[in-house]
Amino acid sequence: MGRFSGKVALVTGAARGIGSGIALRMAREGASVLVNDFANMDLAEQTAAKITALGAAPGGEGQSGFAYKCDVSDHDAMERMFDETLRLFGRLDVAVANAAYSRRGTILEMNWEDVKRSVEVIQYGTYNVLQFAAQRMVKQGQGGKILVISSLQGENAYALSTPYNMAKAGIIHLVQTTSIELAQFHINVNVINPGWIDTPGERNHFSEQEIRDGAADMPWGRLGTPEDIAAAAAYLCSDEADYVTGATLRVDGGLKFKR
Repeated sequence: MGRFSGKVALVTGAARGIGSGIALRMAREGASVLVNDFANMDLAEQTAAKITALGAAPGGEGQSGFAYKCDVSDHDAMERMFDETLRLFGRLDVAVANAAYSRRGTILEMNWEDVKRSVEVIQYGTYNVLQFAAQRMVKQGQGGKILVISSLQGENAYALSTPYNMAKAGIIHLVQTTSIELAQFHINVNVINPGWIDTPGERNHFSEQEIRDGAADMPWGRLGTPEDIAAAAAYLCSDEADYVTGATLRVDGGLKFKR
């Protein structure tokens, strides 16, 4: 019996990278999972198929993993996605806000549409997850776990990422605020700040040689992996973390204090 046996999770931005790692880790420990994505639905379907193959309790259509296309910044569409989760599985125990958007450049040259999109996906998207998950968990009356994936860039000021840094810093404060509001319902709200993680998205910003060089210069001697974040997420979303709320867990291999 795994820590998530009989439980239902929803993970946004879960087609690949950190989101997929979290979804698969929870499925391996017994969860049924709704796999949300928007731009990579072929990969989302693959992740969902892997989850079903792991054999957790199936939903209404005989599957334990479902891929669902939804833009997390679309408030109405997100409400429909949460309703669909309840239709398929009958309940919601865990929600993970992971979807993100990032473009690099200085504030002198940053395209305004990219600035808006970063805020829409990261801040509005996270708000939508928190609101819709909390509403359903309160109605169920059995508590729940909400986890937000922010970033070390929400703490440290890294150049060339102004909209991403701004949005990630904002959702850390959002977690702290909502944790106070939802404590009376025994809904835990926490945040993970990953450091430099080896994901497909990093290839949008760095060459393979730059990634190898960066890994060698890390305090831990390597980049983090989606599995590193998934292990931390599994703890925070489990009953073991019942008295942990409003917390920020940094998973960065010591990068925060690298000199």
